[in-house]
This record gives sequence, C-alpha cells and structure tokens, in this order.
Amino acid sequence: MFRLMGPSDLAAMEQLWTAQWDEPAQAARRAVLQFAGQENAYVAAEGDAVQAMVLAVPVTLQGRRGCYLCGLCARDTALAAGLVDYACDQQSRQGAVFFAAAPGAGQAAFYIARGFQRAFGLRCLTREVRRNLWSQAEFDAVTAKRLCELRRQYCPDCVELDAARMSVVLGDLYSRGVTIVSNAHGYGLYFRKDDTLFFIELMADDDHAAEVLMEAAREKESVVERAVITVGEAQPLFLGEGSRQEYGMIRFVGAPFDVSGSYMRLMLEN
Repeated sequence: MFRLMGPSDLAAMEQLWTAQWDEPAQAARRAVLQFAGQENAYVAAEGDAVQAMVLAVPVTLQGRRGCYLCGLCARDTALAAGLVDYACDQQSRQGAVFFAAAPGAGQAAFYIARGFQRAFGLRCLTREVRRNLWSQAEFDAVTAKRLCELRRQYCPDCVELDAARMSVVLGDLYSRGVTIVSNAHGYGLYFRKDDTLFFIELMADDDHAAEVLMEAAREKESVVERAVITVGEAQPLFLGEGSRQEYGMIRFVGAPFDVSGSYMRLMLEN
C-alpha cells in the first residue's frame, strides 16, 4: 500500500534511513520533517510495517512548480519503483510539472526506467590560487534567505528551494565543515582538505571576481595551493575549462521544457 506518511511512521522511516545511508536517526528526522515535510513524504507499507520511503521536496524551476525526489529507501527495487511512480502521480495531481533527482552511484538506470533523463550537468576544474593580501571577503555571513537571493541573482535558471529548506541544507553542510566566502561581487561554498579548497558552488560577476573570492579564502585558510571548483555546465565562470560530470536528472509531466542551461546543486542528496 502506497500512502502519505503518518506521525506513527517516523520511527520506522528513521530505521530505513539509517540502514540505507548509515546516518543517525536525527538526520532522517530533519530530512523528513524539515526538508520535505510530512505532507510530502510517502511510504510503502504492508500492514503497519513501513517497507519503503521517498521524499518529494517542493522546488521551482523557471517559475514552474516541481519536486526534488530524495531519501529513497526500499527493501527491493520493485517496491522503490512503485513508490516513486506513486509519489510523482500524487504530486502531479497537485500541480507539479517536473521531478528532479540527483542519483547516487549505480542509481541512474533505475531513474531512467522511471522516465527520467539526464540534466543539470556540472563542470569540474582545478586552479592554482595565488596569494593576494588585498583580496577581501567575509566568511559565513550569508544567511539561507540571502543565499536564495544570490542564487536567483547569479543563476536565475536554477532549481530553487525556499529559504526554510535551504536552511536545512546549510545546517547539514555546516555540520560537515563547509565555509561560505562572500563579497559584493559573488560568493562560494567550500570545504578544505589538506592544501586544497573544494568549492561545491561558486558564483560571481566574472572570472576575476571568482579569483578574488578564492584568494580571500586562501588567506583565511593558510597553506592552500589550489582550488577544485564545481560549476554548472553552462555557467559562464571559467567557460571552456574543466571536465563534464553527470549530476542530476529530470522527469517531465506533460510537454518537456528546455533545461539545457539549467542548474541544480546544494540539495540533500541521499
């Protein structure tokens, strides 16, 4: 039986989540209650036993209403397929015209079989970061609401979360050690590992503005030599550089629309 979750299902959903993703129950609770909301969380149950779950998180793209599917946990593939189809059907009845996902390793074929196609490609490139004491920026001064505004400014063709859900994403990233660097000409989110800064998102007025942000981050972190940067495939920063990486997928309800230049990132990806 496929249905919306009920309050009594939460404990079983936490168990499914921790078994599948090896994350604490608190992460599951946050994803279900804060990132998706009970009204967007679906389960497959046999009697009182929850056998599968998926979250259909509200998002927008190009002014269109859609859902980001995540948190898929199931005892078997057939059950997962039925639940995904059920969630998509229910959300389309409520006005969703697309469904996005960020499949993990080995999951692409499952989503293709459910009517999804590749989208939201990324480029990954490496750059040396020079020392420049004059490069100025602030750190961890961007709120979730402000981040949503900045993403809309620099990348209007972006899969958007609302500020409350972006706050959940930022909380998860901060718990894993992310730093936000920003100034009047752009921003970036990065993790540091050894002598390398890994930028999971970088948006700026132009290449020079992006370099200033990286230089400011270098001065803060010290003993940093390079940056590994991930940007949208169609993003103008460092255009022509880097190698393409698959990232997301999309399923349309009704007529498809052009997403060749669209971008998706900073999502809970389980």
